[in-house]
Amino acid sequence: MTRYYKSSGKKSVKRRPPIPNPTNLHDHTNYKMAALLVSAAAFAYALTLIFLSISSNSLGLEPSIDRIYDVQVVNEFPHDPDAFTQGLLYAGNDALFESTGLYGHSSVRKVAIRTGKVEVMHKMDNSYFGEGLTLLGDRLFQVNWLTKTGFIYDRNNLSKVKIFNNQMKDGWGLATDGQVLFGSDGTSTLYQIDPQTMKVVRNHTVKFKGDEVYNLNELEFVAGEVWANVWETDCIARISGKDGLVLGWIYLPKLRKGLVASGNSQIDVLNGIAWDQAQNRIFITGKLWPKLYEIKLQRLKKPFKGDIKKLCMPPAVHF
Repeated sequence: MTRYYKSSGKKSVKRRPPIPNPTNLHDHTNYKMAALLVSAAAFAYALTLIFLSISSNSLGLEPSIDRIYDVQVVNEFPHDPDAFTQGLLYAGNDALFESTGLYGHSSVRKVAIRTGKVEVMHKMDNSYFGEGLTLLGDRLFQVNWLTKTGFIYDRNNLSKVKIFNNQMKDGWGLATDGQVLFGSDGTSTLYQIDPQTMKVVRNHTVKFKGDEVYNLNELEFVAGEVWANVWETDCIARISGKDGLVLGWIYLPKLRKGLVASGNSQIDVLNGIAWDQAQNRIFITGKLWPKLYEIKLQRLKKPFKGDIKKLCMPPAVHF
């Protein structure tokens, strides 16, 4: 936070410290001691800088290097190829909650991870286009595209218990840290929403190296970060919920390309992130994807070839 201070109107004057009299033994001793202390402090400061530099390098936190991650696929599971995935989250007991879109096909469902079987489903009215979904306590929160209307469901049977109005420009993504809801509306804004009143209490403009990251879509809260699919890219942005700065990128083109190469030519974009906090598992899928992937992040072994801004930061889209 930038802080501004009022000037007192008085010009500050830096006074030079008095030079000790070398003929005075007491002053001379104090002068030598002060010099030694200054030298020791300077040496300690230099060591601290070296240590921090080494620590940063070992953790991959160098500010001059883009933090870009590839993934290792740990498991592949079946996924409904007709599900236009808009929201995804872990439900416990090897199941997911999923929100799907498209007019006439939108739903909220509970899905078994290992089989892809839909265990419970609430089909939405044909006038709604389902979007982001998140779970807080026993309540599932869902937003809808091109409308301020959202729904709250009972997680146990997916019955609708409440309708709310959201204060975002549109409804795209939802996530939660257990205290507030995070929301996206397809712009570069990351919202924080009070789950009791559904009012926006704070927002940040998401930026990477000074430039705004537009088209934020499906969200998930993962280990203190907000992860966001960037619409129409193969990228997931890892965002600080405190200030909206992008902490790193997950670049995933090989999953979509692999599906296309296997004959799945009708698939849409990457969309859907779920985190199993208890077992630290990450699941991802996409719109109309026939597979759900369990992944682990891995740092790139070779320097990244390409411009991450061009790949992951398309111009803003307006509807």
